[in-house]
Amino acid sequence: MPGYVKYFIIVVAAGLLFLPFLGNAHLFDWDEINFAECAREMIATGDYLRPQIDFQPFWEKPPLFIWLQVLSMKLFGVNEYAARFPNALLGIVTLVTLFYVGKRVVSERMATWWVLLYASCWLPHLYFKSGIIDPAFNYFIFLAFFQVYLLRFGSRKLLHAVLAGLFLGLAVMTKGPVAILVALLCFVVYLVVNKGIWGYRAGHFLVVAAVAAATFFSWIGMAILLHGWEYGTWFLDKFITYQVRLFSTEDAGHGGPFIYHFIVLLLGCFPASVFLFQFGRKRAVEQEPGRDFTRWMWILFGVVLILFSIVKTKIVHYSSLCYYPLTFLAALKISQLSEGKDQLKKAVRWIVLVVGLLLGVVFVALPVVGMNIKELSRSIKDPVAVADMQADVSWHWLESVWGVIYLAGVVFAFVVMKQQFRKGLIAFCVAQLLVVQVLIAHFTPKIEAYSQRPAIEFFEQFQGQDVYVYTMGYYSYAHLFYTRKAPGVNGGKAIDKYSLLEHSDKPVYYVCRLNKVADFKAYPQLEEIGRKNSFVFFRKK
Repeated sequence: MPGYVKYFIIVVAAGLLFLPFLGNAHLFDWDEINFAECAREMIATGDYLRPQIDFQPFWEKPPLFIWLQVLSMKLFGVNEYAARFPNALLGIVTLVTLFYVGKRVVSERMATWWVLLYASCWLPHLYFKSGIIDPAFNYFIFLAFFQVYLLRFGSRKLLHAVLAGLFLGLAVMTKGPVAILVALLCFVVYLVVNKGIWGYRAGHFLVVAAVAAATFFSWIGMAILLHGWEYGTWFLDKFITYQVRLFSTEDAGHGGPFIYHFIVLLLGCFPASVFLFQFGRKRAVEQEPGRDFTRWMWILFGVVLILFSIVKTKIVHYSSLCYYPLTFLAALKISQLSEGKDQLKKAVRWIVLVVGLLLGVVFVALPVVGMNIKELSRSIKDPVAVADMQADVSWHWLESVWGVIYLAGVVFAFVVMKQQFRKGLIAFCVAQLLVVQVLIAHFTPKIEAYSQRPAIEFFEQFQGQDVYVYTMGYYSYAHLFYTRKAPGVNGGKAIDKYSLLEHSDKPVYYVCRLNKVADFKAYPQLEEIGRKNSFVFFRKK
């Protein structure tokens, strides 16, 4: 089969996986709505250089991914589909890239397994249907590492140095200096493992650093040129302070144990994660170019996993950069197993069964829990959780069939992989892909109905109306995006929402959670106008 046909098949298959159902559920607070709101406000104000939230300067993230969302919203309008479309498109590009890199570094067989694994793992697939920045950030970091690898084994050294710097700079433009931190830590570890810089030229790394810096400062320099030196220094000060706080403290209550990301990757990257246990002392790749790339992937995996296990703030997507090296290493082993070059460990087979059964039981139980959730809520003491569990969501026991299909795939894989490894794993990956699609298209909207939908629907009714709408007692971006708040309110200055209780030039509405309702009922200026699940709605008299 010609090479271009294989790429075409990947593009079509990836498009079918990632493009449908993007608008099936509202954007989730915080991250999804945060970036989408930045993009919406860029369009509303025409200021594409300075990210804003509530039309006030926003310093937490640089603007590259937000620019991609702006382009998408120009194409599809301001909606959920547009906010998630850049990552869906990136999912297609990623699978094509994996096939190219895997084929160049190891073999076409290994590349095919890599594509299949990445697409069928839970979290990597789910992220391509989301509106968060991490898929773009991870992609640019991975490309930078691939170009650094080519600095040693490619023929056009200077070009690879420039591209490595460009992609590293784009990663900084997407998420910030964590890209530089990861790259530097990996480089230091590589020097130790490689016993020096041999195979590379120091001058090429200077080119990488210079191009990366130039890429980032091309944006901040333009912002300074148009908006003054004060903006540039203010942004960098706030931005760096925020990044340090994320590393040193538990931001917004997102803490967790040291092994948090180990568990996330084991379950979220299943089944690929299990095949890391297949590695032993024997070299996985015999030829030096393949060994060196494998070394880079092990280093990237280890540095990211340990770094974000140490970091105080624990959020699922912080370890998402591990998806590339993890699936590469798994595909490497799976390729060898399918070719008979390695023997499947009994422990690996049993881990596939145990983890698969655990996840399958969850999917079988999910509709059953949904059907009985109101009765189950009687044993819960948290009033917010109890109120959310009263949401009017329709469940049917037949929905458990998807979990049964998944369990059948797990058992089939366990039984068949012993004698026909390739057949068993392909069948399981197909079952996994099917269930992932069902989870996103069918179950995610139901879950969203419990977590946030009443508030979103309340906000949506004020689109186009000249009113103030705020949340009280909890932090959210939803009221900004879903009311389509207009710029220039109050002369463009930040408004103290509590001061509006004393005086306002237009109607004011507030939303709070049930656990805070007593605090706000104490304000005589407010009257309650409704409740739904754990959300309570107020209007200023």
